[in-house]
Amino acid sequence: MSRFIQLHYLTVYPPSNPNRDDQGRPKSAVFGGQPRLRISSQSIKRAARISDVMQQALQGHMGARTQRIGEVIEQALKAAGAEGDAARDAAKQIADVFGKLDAEAEKKGHVRTRQLAFVSPQEQALATALAQKAIAGEPLPGNAELKKKVLRTADGAADIAMFGRMLADDPDFNREAAVQVSHAITTHRALVEDDFYTAVDDLKTAAEDAGAGFVGDAGFGSGVYYLYACIDRDLLLENLEGDRDLAARAAEALAEALAVFTPSGKRNSFAHQTRAGFIRAEHGAQQPRSLAGAFFQPVEGALMAGSVAALQQMAERMDQAYGPCAEASALMDVEQGTGSLAEIKAFVRGAVLDD
Repeated sequence: MSRFIQLHYLTVYPPSNPNRDDQGRPKSAVFGGQPRLRISSQSIKRAARISDVMQQALQGHMGARTQRIGEVIEQALKAAGAEGDAARDAAKQIADVFGKLDAEAEKKGHVRTRQLAFVSPQEQALATALAQKAIAGEPLPGNAELKKKVLRTADGAADIAMFGRMLADDPDFNREAAVQVSHAITTHRALVEDDFYTAVDDLKTAAEDAGAGFVGDAGFGSGVYYLYACIDRDLLLENLEGDRDLAARAAEALAEALAVFTPSGKRNSFAHQTRAGFIRAEHGAQQPRSLAGAFFQPVEGALMAGSVAALQQMAERMDQAYGPCAEASALMDVEQGTGSLAEIKAFVRGAVLDD
């Protein structure tokens, strides 16, 4: 039985800054006692969620992480003919289901929650329908009962099923993520570099002065990044109310999105339009394991080929030490010209559909 689907990616990033820290510089980490560049799990998951791949493959099954669900409801009520004050009052009452309202935003005329809430399409539809009943004069139940009528513990929102959600005020309606995604780190030693740049004033003449209109500096880095993701098929099915076809579409779309989409930070400056150069996909009932240990000792020399060799060697050594860590695997290696993304997607889809 294939409960776990594990995905290992090696991706070359050219000089770029796709995921910045609080100083505006590329994120980093120390691993194996050596400095590495890092791309956060959060930014990778968001890049996947908003990618064309997932948006198209899972159309109608994608939630929204937002503070503005009250405004969405208010606009829907007004579009249906409700008057402004009535629409606002009903929207406020329903929005409170998703979290406490932001008093400061309300002073500025907004209906927003203090925290972001991950809202499924079904929950949004239920909330809007209840607000419409309130407009029609039907009394709404108390907040606790309202939450039971709106919030779901499982439905057809594929991204919430995969990445989970936390509602601080209503833990009964939290959803445990069926997908784990690591921070991506370089397989080798890598440092942040600095780019000193200038901007020239087109209308300033040489006679005025020869200096630039603006000078600045920006950090960047490059390297081969290792990314690991694990899908708990059983939990994914549970979160999707047993919809196996939707679960297969979601897993397949995720596998593709992680291969071809990247966080967009500074993309216009660096054009880091990159794709995975190597993918190892696995499935089985065995306890999952990352292969990050392959890079505890930094790769040197031919970085991509060396990273592939280290990854494959670590997988073999894990199998020797613990027994087979997966029941089947599929590979795509761009440099060697073996495998394809289509084969990886078919492998992942089959692992979900396999009984």
